[in-house]
Amino acid sequence: MSIPRLLVLATLALFAAAAQAEDVALYKLVARDGKFDPAVLEVAAGKRFRLEVTNEGKKPIEFESKDLKQEKVIAAGAKATVYVSPLKPGEYKYVDDFDQSNSGKLVAK
Repeated sequence: MSIPRLLVLATLALFAAAAQAEDVALYKLVARDGKFDPAVLEVAAGKRFRLEVTNEGKKPIEFESKDLKQEKVIAAGAKATVYVSPLKPGEYKYVDDFDQSNSGKLVAK
């Protein structure tokens, strides 16, 4: 295969991957004043999704969910996106590992 053809195929693959990433549902979660908002977040079961966690607080948080197998430190005023694999219907807990009183749950339906 020629180099120009390989470049065209690689470019098409990148565009396909970008388009697929945009098709992944986005859910937003905000940490402020020691609480997650919303405290209960409903997501579609059986579908991969993105979870954007914004820290509007004055201290860093550690978004952690053993149920979701996710862990991410987020600086004050910053946001992070985590990708979650398709979930079975049910409830999945998450917490700010730096402040265990700040917790919530995802409900996959």
